Amino acid sequence: MRTALVFIVLILAPIFCLPIHIYLWAVRRKDHEKGWRKAHKLVRWFFGTELKAAGIKIDIVGREHIPEGPALYVGNHRSYLDILSHHQALNRPVGFVAKSEMEKWPLLPHYMRDIGCLFLNRTDIKQGMETIKQGAAYLSEGHSMVLFPEGTRNHEDTMLPFKEGGYKMAEKAKVPIVPVAIVGSDDLLEISGKKGVKKGHITLVYGEPIDPASMPPKERKAIYAEMPNMIQNLINTVKTED
Repeated sequence: MRTALVFIVLILAPIFCLPIHIYLWAVRRKDHEKGWRKAHKLVRWFFGTELKAAGIKIDIVGREHIPEGPALYVGNHRSYLDILSHHQALNRPVGFVAKSEMEKWPLLPHYMRDIGCLFLNRTDIKQGMETIKQGAAYLSEGHSMVLFPEGTRNHEDTMLPFKEGGYKMAEKAKVPIVPVAIVGSDDLLEISGKKGVKKGHITLVYGEPIDPASMPPKERKAIYAEMPNMIQNLINTVKTED
């Protein structure tokens, strides 16, 4: 019953909330930041209600590493629950860099744009660079972004190769990159399979911020290459505690 209720709400909400989307679109046209703030409050409340109904709690480790200002949060990607979890952990407007295929989904892309999401075409270099420029502009306006460099959800013990192009958003906007690991999200939804949504905890671990704009190119390149290991080490801290 819990799983059915969660999915029914997720399916019906985009339909019944279209008037809210139109209002947020109008606000965002005049003032990006004001539109993002209003959208964030609504989305965070909605996601929080969904997580509570599903019996899922969010644990945060390394909260002191979350900057006051905008940042590019770079992490692993395990489940659709990651999006809900990041919104609960970061009590501020935040957008996500999603794969361009999601633009073809019905209704959902409209709501994603309301919170400042971008769609990255990884096969078209020109379009990809335009998206990165747009992401840098959002960051410069004070809007944080979340990037999943694996490019897709991954349920294996080892992470997929990281695509580093998105890091340039932080370089151009001169904002920090914050490594973040998410642990346990796929155990509660996608690995659980036919059992539906399971009760439990999802843990987000934030690492120390990195300032790529202040680094010489060689050092910056080395840091980017080390990013998967940084996030894996954050994951390991949670597994060790367990």
